[in-house]
Amino acid sequence: MPALATESGIVHYETYGRGRPVILLHGWLGSWTLWRDTIEILGKDFKTYALDFFGFGEASDQGADFSVNTYVELVSQFMDRLGIVKAPLIGHSMGGTVALAVARRYPEKVVKVAVIGSPVDGSSLNFFLKLSGYRFIATLTTRIPVILNSFIYFLTNYSARDGARLYEMVRQDAARVSAEAFFQSIGTLRKTNLIADLPLVTLPIMGMYGRRDIIVNPRQSKVLLRHAPHSREVWFDQSGHFPMMDEPERFHQSMLDFLHNR
Repeated sequence: MPALATESGIVHYETYGRGRPVILLHGWLGSWTLWRDTIEILGKDFKTYALDFFGFGEASDQGADFSVNTYVELVSQFMDRLGIVKAPLIGHSMGGTVALAVARRYPEKVVKVAVIGSPVDGSSLNFFLKLSGYRFIATLTTRIPVILNSFIYFLTNYSARDGARLYEMVRQDAARVSAEAFFQSIGTLRKTNLIADLPLVTLPIMGMYGRRDIIVNPRQSKVLLRHAPHSREVWFDQSGHFPMMDEPERFHQSMLDFLHNR
């Protein structure tokens, strides 16, 4: 897996394909592995880059600050180091929130943004995820495997049609996450509110939400439509928090259409 040095730490990422660059950002407790199928499909038309945020995946031992703000700077520095002048950003859950924040802070670097099940306002997170943003709860959860695995089992089996596959993927990723990364990332995410910033993001935004999402209130799609001037929504009636797994063909076609401006 390639790695790249930035001012904040070493960024681990996976890349595939050729053509115009597209950057994919994973969600909380995830890693680049969420995008295994997506990078191959998009990679037929684009050069895809799937990053691991500090504290997650192959970057589980990187960084001392695991806040949303740090991840915004990570994306910017990653693009600078690789000479990516401008690119679309695709983000799932927390990754979509980061993508929107990058578009607000560095609009010259972003072509368009696709967010999948992402909180625009952190208050839209599931109650149990918001609890995880408190240090005591995060420490208890990460230090006692049975609690962590039960927590992951609940989240995955009620947020995707193939809960068993998702559980195994998230369980492996979460096992490498430190208590500090667990706490800081979700703790800052639940306090993030981008509503006031959305009117200033004038590039195209696509919100993709599953109607059965129990992780993030799917009506965040309506928040995007109300406040972002160039936004549109795509609903997945048979999906929870992971439409790329629940309805993969429609998900990937919608993503390609958006990237190709169709």
